[in-house]
Amino acid sequence: MSGDRYYITDQNAIYFLTFTTIDWVDIFTKKEYKLELVDSMNYCIKEKGLIVYGWVIMSNHMHAIWQAREGYNLSSTIRDFKEFTAKRIISMIKDGDESRKVWMLKKFEFAGKRLNRISKYKFWKDSNHAVYLGPEDTKMKEQKLNYIHNNPVKAMLVHTAEDYIFSSAADYAGDKGLVEVTLLQ
Repeated sequence: MSGDRYYITDQNAIYFLTFTTIDWVDIFTKKEYKLELVDSMNYCIKEKGLIVYGWVIMSNHMHAIWQAREGYNLSSTIRDFKEFTAKRIISMIKDGDESRKVWMLKKFEFAGKRLNRISKYKFWKDSNHAVYLGPEDTKMKEQKLNYIHNNPVKAMLVHTAEDYIFSSAADYAGDKGLVEVTLLQ
């Protein structure tokens, strides 16, 4: 939990989550890094019992509304998702033509050195800022979903939410997005 007062208490409930990069590093400005998150979400849906109701990837964080299917553990899925995506993206930075490679790796390495449990690099902040969305919280679910979908509009990346490809807004507009989304009822 690392001092985070927003934590998961029910492993099969629906939560609004926020995953943020260390020092708010703007890593997700390249589509390749965003596609790693997309691929990992789809893997978790197929293999780890993840239900994705909503999501958006911004330049240095992602928001999601997730739930674990019965028999699965949401905290474990989040841990595995963050661990896998961190390793893959760090590897892509190291092996790719990232213009900010040295700067980014130093940031992630410095953050990792402060923690004994990290071998070299720390990519994601520990906090998931998990906000419980109960069965009767229809208004709150709707508000969080709108918040997710309007993030790219507020950041002036697109004019309308469904035009942003790295989000579930298109799914809610009747199109098929990049992630296998289950629509909130």
